[in-house]
Amino acid sequence: MLTATEITRYTADGYLPGRPLLTAHETAFYRAGCEAGCGPIKRDGTRRQSSNRVKPYLLFPWAAALVRHHRILDCVQSLIGPDLMVFHTTVWLKEPYSETFVPWHQDATYFGLAPFEHVTAWVALTDSTPENGCVQILPHSHTTGQRPHFDQPDPKAMLSRGQTLADAIDESRAVALQLAAGEVSFHHTLAFHRSGINRTGERRIGIGVSYIPTRVRHVGTTRLSATLVRGTDTYGNFDHEPTPLVDEDDAALGAHADSVGRFWKASESIPAMALAH
Repeated sequence: MLTATEITRYTADGYLPGRPLLTAHETAFYRAGCEAGCGPIKRDGTRRQSSNRVKPYLLFPWAAALVRHHRILDCVQSLIGPDLMVFHTTVWLKEPYSETFVPWHQDATYFGLAPFEHVTAWVALTDSTPENGCVQILPHSHTTGQRPHFDQPDPKAMLSRGQTLADAIDESRAVALQLAAGEVSFHHTLAFHRSGINRTGERRIGIGVSYIPTRVRHVGTTRLSATLVRGTDTYGNFDHEPTPLVDEDDAALGAHADSVGRFWKASESIPAMALAH
C-alpha cells in the first residue's frame, strides 16, 4: 500500500512516478503475451486504435491477470478506495523508429465519467525513456479541471481521434516518467500528459489501465460495462464483464466486441468525439 506521504504527493502533483511492482519473471510473461496477442495490428473499421489493443483483458487471460495484479491494486486502493473496477485499458506499443506519438491531453475528456476519480496505472513492459517516447506529465495540471480539446487529423497521433489540449502548454515544466520494465506509474484522469516518438531500434510497450471506484458512473445514455477487480459493487453503474478463459475464443471475442462497441457508441454521443469516426 502507498504511504501517507505518497498519497499526499499524488493529490498535490496529480501523479506518482514509477515503482517496481512486477518481478522480472512477471514482466517477461506479460510482455510475451502482449507481443503475441497485441503485436499484430487488427483494425476495427477506420478507427486509429487497433481493436486487440483496446480492453485486451477481455480477450487474453494474461491481460486479465495483469489488471488484477495485487501490487497494482494495492496502490490504486490507497488512492481511490477498496471497491475497484477496470473501466478501460489500452496497449501503447511503439514500433522501432516509429513516428507515432500521443498529443497533450486529459484522459477524462473522452471517458465521460463522473466524478473525476479515475486513476491510470501505466505499466511498463519494456524500459520507457525519453529516447523511445516515454510519457511526459505536467505536475499540478489536474487542478485546472476539464479543459477544452480539439481533434487532430494527424494519422501518427495514437489517440482515437488525435484529441489534443487546446491550452498552450509550458513544456519546460513537463516531467518525463522514465520507467524500467516492470515499473508502474500512476496519474490522475485530469493530468495533462503526452508521449513522443520512438527514436530507438527496440519496441516500447506500455499498458494503461483505467481504474475507477465503483461509485463512479458514466454520464451518457449508453449502458457501459466494466470489470470488478477488487471489493464489491453496490452501485450497479456498469454491467459486469466476464473473464476470458482462453485467448480470443468465441466467448472472449463476443464479450470484447460488446464492451468495445458500447464504448465507441457512447463516445460518439460526446460532441468532442463525434468527428473521430
